[in-house]
Amino acid sequence: MPATADSQSSVRHRRRRPGAARACVTALVALAGCVSVFEGTAQEIAVVTTPTDASCDFIRQGATIGTVPHTPGRMTVRKSKYDITVKCTKPGYQEAVHLNHSGTSAAIAANVAVDLILTAGLSSIIDSANGADNKYDSVVNVSLAPPPAPQAPATPQVTQ
Repeated sequence: MPATADSQSSVRHRRRRPGAARACVTALVALAGCVSVFEGTAQEIAVVTTPTDASCDFIRQGATIGTVPHTPGRMTVRKSKYDITVKCTKPGYQEAVHLNHSGTSAAIAANVAVDLILTAGLSSIIDSANGADNKYDSVVNVSLAPPPAPQAPATPQVTQ
Protein backbone atom coordinates (compact mmCIF):
# COMPACT_ATOMS: atom_id res chain seq x y z
CA MET A 1 0.00 0.00 0.00
CA PRO A 2 1.56 3.30 -1.04
CA ALA A 3 2.13 6.05 1.49
CA THR A 4 -0.58 8.65 1.53
CA ALA A 5 -0.27 12.32 2.25
CA ASP A 6 -1.91 11.76 5.63
CA SER A 7 0.59 9.07 6.67
CA GLN A 8 3.55 11.20 5.52
CA SER A 9 2.21 14.11 7.53
CA SER A 10 1.94 11.84 10.56
CA VAL A 11 5.57 10.72 10.11
CA ARG A 12 6.74 14.33 9.87
CA HIS A 13 4.69 15.17 12.96
CA ARG A 14 6.40 12.39 14.94
CA ARG A 15 9.79 13.63 13.84
CA ARG A 16 9.06 17.04 15.32
CA ARG A 17 8.39 15.70 18.79
CA PRO A 18 12.08 15.36 19.72
CA GLY A 19 12.33 19.09 19.01
CA ALA A 20 9.42 19.73 21.34
CA ALA A 21 11.10 17.62 24.01
CA ARG A 22 14.31 19.62 23.59
CA ALA A 23 12.31 22.84 23.92
CA CYS A 24 10.75 21.60 27.17
CA VAL A 25 14.14 20.64 28.58
CA THR A 26 15.55 24.03 27.56
CA ALA A 27 12.64 25.78 29.28
CA LEU A 28 13.18 23.76 32.45
CA VAL A 29 16.88 24.61 32.51
CA ALA A 30 16.03 28.26 31.90
CA LEU A 31 13.73 28.17 34.93
CA ALA A 32 16.41 26.50 37.03
CA GLY A 33 16.79 28.38 40.24
CA CYS A 34 13.08 28.85 40.91
CA VAL A 35 13.62 30.85 44.09
CA SER A 36 15.97 33.12 42.13
CA VAL A 37 13.18 33.75 39.64
CA PHE A 38 10.35 34.30 42.13
CA GLU A 39 12.06 35.89 45.13
CA GLY A 40 15.21 37.38 43.61
CA THR A 41 18.73 37.62 44.96
CA ALA A 42 18.31 40.93 46.80
CA GLN A 43 16.14 41.96 49.74
CA GLU A 44 15.11 45.26 51.29
CA ILE A 45 15.67 45.61 55.04
CA ALA A 46 14.04 48.42 57.05
CA VAL A 47 15.79 49.78 60.15
CA VAL A 48 13.77 51.44 62.90
CA THR A 49 15.57 52.86 65.95
CA THR A 50 14.52 54.28 69.27
CA PRO A 51 15.33 57.15 69.32
CA THR A 52 15.03 57.99 65.64
CA ASP A 53 17.68 59.70 63.48
CA ALA A 54 20.48 57.24 64.24
CA SER A 55 23.02 56.09 61.66
CA CYS A 56 23.23 52.34 61.05
CA ASP A 57 25.99 50.40 59.28
CA PHE A 58 25.30 47.00 57.73
CA ILE A 59 28.30 44.70 58.18
CA ARG A 60 28.75 41.24 56.68
CA GLN A 61 31.90 39.17 57.17
CA GLY A 62 33.72 42.17 58.67
CA ALA A 63 33.06 44.50 55.71
CA THR A 64 30.56 47.36 55.68
CA ILE A 65 28.10 46.68 52.86
CA GLY A 66 26.06 49.85 53.30
CA THR A 67 24.77 52.54 55.65
CA VAL A 68 21.37 53.94 56.51
CA PRO A 69 22.38 57.52 57.43
CA HIS A 70 19.12 58.49 59.19
CA THR A 71 16.60 56.13 60.74
CA PRO A 72 13.97 55.05 60.08
CA GLY A 73 15.34 53.98 56.72
CA ARG A 74 15.73 51.13 54.26
CA MET A 75 18.54 49.42 52.48
CA THR A 76 18.61 46.75 49.78
CA VAL A 77 21.15 43.99 50.36
CA ARG A 78 22.24 41.02 48.28
CA LYS A 79 21.03 37.80 49.90
CA SER A 80 23.73 35.56 51.31
CA LYS A 81 24.22 32.66 53.68
CA TYR A 82 26.15 35.03 55.96
CA ASP A 83 24.50 37.02 58.78
CA ILE A 84 24.40 40.83 58.75
CA THR A 85 25.36 42.86 61.80
CA VAL A 86 23.45 46.15 62.03
CA LYS A 87 25.46 48.62 64.13
CA CYS A 88 23.65 51.85 65.05
CA THR A 89 25.08 55.04 66.58
CA LYS A 90 23.71 58.39 67.65
CA PRO A 91 25.49 61.17 69.54
CA GLY A 92 24.56 61.07 73.22
CA TYR A 93 23.65 57.35 73.13
CA GLN A 94 25.49 54.06 73.46
CA GLU A 95 26.15 52.08 70.29
CA ALA A 96 23.59 49.31 69.69
CA VAL A 97 24.08 46.14 67.67
CA HIS A 98 21.53 43.77 66.12
CA LEU A 99 22.45 40.48 64.43
CA ASN A 100 20.16 39.81 61.46
CA HIS A 101 20.45 36.06 60.86
CA SER A 102 20.42 34.67 57.35
CA GLY A 103 17.70 32.04 57.34
CA THR A 104 16.14 29.80 54.76
CA SER A 105 13.41 31.18 52.53
CA ALA A 106 9.97 29.58 52.88
CA ALA A 107 9.97 28.84 49.15
CA ILE A 108 12.98 26.54 49.48
CA ALA A 109 11.00 23.45 50.57
CA ALA A 110 8.74 23.54 47.53
CA ASN A 111 11.69 24.39 45.32
CA VAL A 112 13.68 21.34 46.45
CA ALA A 113 10.75 18.99 45.84
CA VAL A 114 10.09 20.31 42.35
CA ASP A 115 13.80 20.62 41.64
CA LEU A 116 14.49 16.96 42.29
CA ILE A 117 11.73 15.95 39.89
CA LEU A 118 12.43 18.42 37.09
CA THR A 119 16.09 19.41 37.13
CA ALA A 120 17.79 16.71 39.23
CA GLY A 121 19.03 19.28 41.75
CA LEU A 122 20.31 21.94 39.34
CA SER A 123 18.02 24.77 40.47
CA SER A 124 18.84 24.17 44.15
CA ILE A 125 22.52 24.48 43.33
CA ILE A 126 21.89 27.74 41.47
CA ASP A 127 19.71 29.16 44.28
CA SER A 128 22.27 28.25 46.91
CA ALA A 129 25.16 29.69 44.92
CA ASN A 130 23.50 33.07 44.37
CA GLY A 131 21.95 33.34 47.85
CA ALA A 132 18.35 33.33 46.63
CA ASP A 133 17.39 30.56 49.06
CA ASN A 134 18.35 32.77 52.02
CA LYS A 135 16.28 35.47 53.71
CA TYR A 136 16.83 38.11 56.41
CA ASP A 137 14.34 39.68 58.80
CA SER A 138 12.76 42.43 56.70
CA VAL A 139 12.43 44.86 59.65
CA VAL A 140 15.13 45.43 62.26
CA ASN A 141 14.22 47.27 65.48
CA VAL A 142 17.14 48.67 67.47
CA SER A 143 17.01 50.53 70.80
CA LEU A 144 19.87 52.82 71.73
CA ALA A 145 20.38 53.42 75.44
CA PRO A 146 21.59 56.68 76.93
CA PRO A 147 25.07 56.55 78.44
CA PRO A 148 25.27 55.33 82.02
CA ALA A 149 25.03 58.07 84.62
CA PRO A 150 28.37 58.93 86.18
CA GLN A 151 28.75 57.58 89.69
CA ALA A 152 29.59 59.91 92.53
CA PRO A 153 32.93 59.21 94.15
CA ALA A 154 32.68 57.16 97.30
CA THR A 155 32.85 59.18 100.49
CA PRO A 156 35.26 57.70 102.99
CA GLN A 157 33.59 56.61 106.21
CA VAL A 158 35.19 57.91 109.36
CA THR A 159 34.89 55.58 112.29
CA GLN A 160 35.60 56.45 115.90
